[in-house]
Amino acid sequence: MTSYGMLPETARVVQPKKTNVYAIASVVANVALVGALLYTQTGEVGASVAASSRVHVAPRMVAPKFSMSGLRPAQREARVAAHGKGVVSTVALDAPVATSEDSMTWSLAKGNEVDAGMGQVHIEAAISNEVSPVMAQKNIQRPVIFGVAADSGCGKSTFLRRVNAIFGTTTSKAHTPTGDLITTICLDDFHTLDRTGRADTGISALDVRANNFALMADQLKALKQGRAIKKPIYNHDTGAIDPVETIHPNHIIIVEGLHPMLDKDVIESLDFTFYIDVSDPVKKAWKIERDMVERGHKKEDIIASIESRKPDFEKFVEPQKANADVIISIEPTKLDVAPGEETKYLNTRLIQKENQHGIRPVYMFEEEGSTVDWDPCAGPGAMACPYPGTRVRYYNEMSGEKHAHVLEVDGVFGETEELFFIEERLSNTNTKYFGELTKQMLKNKAAPGSGDGSGLIQALVALKMRESYERFTGRTIQIPKWGLFLDDY
Repeated sequence: MTSYGMLPETARVVQPKKTNVYAIASVVANVALVGALLYTQTGEVGASVAASSRVHVAPRMVAPKFSMSGLRPAQREARVAAHGKGVVSTVALDAPVATSEDSMTWSLAKGNEVDAGMGQVHIEAAISNEVSPVMAQKNIQRPVIFGVAADSGCGKSTFLRRVNAIFGTTTSKAHTPTGDLITTICLDDFHTLDRTGRADTGISALDVRANNFALMADQLKALKQGRAIKKPIYNHDTGAIDPVETIHPNHIIIVEGLHPMLDKDVIESLDFTFYIDVSDPVKKAWKIERDMVERGHKKEDIIASIESRKPDFEKFVEPQKANADVIISIEPTKLDVAPGEETKYLNTRLIQKENQHGIRPVYMFEEEGSTVDWDPCAGPGAMACPYPGTRVRYYNEMSGEKHAHVLEVDGVFGETEELFFIEERLSNTNTKYFGELTKQMLKNKAAPGSGDGSGLIQALVALKMRESYERFTGRTIQIPKWGLFLDDY
């Protein structure tokens, strides 16, 4: 019997009322640990919810009124109506179910014959003819597939660690990280040119000619149908294309890389999509710092490499922003800083486009659609903010052709523990209990971005991924509620 940390849709979890930062210590210490979900091999689900005593707490701060520039009533009503609609679906099992991995048979996948100048490097890529036995073993209703697009060196690895933490799970250290709940596939594995081939042809890894989209689309579609795949491996250490590995479906599959939302056939298999957009000045500063310190590269060589990639990035990677449901935008600060310090401090924006999935945006205070410009470092009982301070903004804008809700966090935080001050003023975060967002930031305190808005926005996006999984499957990720004191982290 394996625990997956999920509750059935019918199980109800008692959530304590939100309270302010001063009362939180007296409340959360009495919160009982919620029982974990246990899946049996027969597919039955069991859960126990510990009762928690009701405690009278100080009322939540009433937000001041801000100028309203929100949606028209018809738009608001349509959105509210959409929130009530379920999007739960199951896999159409149009193939026999394999009783074991040894009993599975295989067919060559589409795109296995692609030759970009190095021969048919994906000739062994295949798809199982049967539904994987893992579907029954893990009681997978249907795999949910997320797409995460970004250039290299833009923080995908840090973001995905936060995602695992939010889901309360871990993954292996294998080439394709896999756990009880999540499997993460790097789309570099679909490169058709190895490092030597790219150098000889002058074709970069960003170029569509160096990637096998036909195979990518066919194998993601197979995973969504509950089938297993034999997927190629791109070896980042040697730059070579290694023999295939067998990947089974999972509750959640994250496909990350340069091009998850570029090809329409690949997009069809994605349930929810994310784009990490790091501006050129910040990207250059990050890459110089990383490659000089960790890899011993010269500054001028790093800059030349960045500039050489830029045309292909603008042509093949950046256009995916139009296909993303959510964009994490990281730019130099807008705060008043000394010349040359603009990229040292970050302004991070969470751009949440209107979507058809019923996933609601995070917003400030109690009025979705309002315009907010707030200094959390000012006023009685405010956060203690070091130079250059912190600014939180919320507003609406058009992102391409879609209406978007934008949460913007500029500057740095003092003590991570004080993020309660911001968390209690955010609405619709999809936390399981008040304080979970701050707790997650404290658990990953040493991770890049934990002292500024980039880490906070990443954690909020991970919460939205959890919300979308629950909405797509009708299941609930169950997170234990520990006390919110430092000794508990």
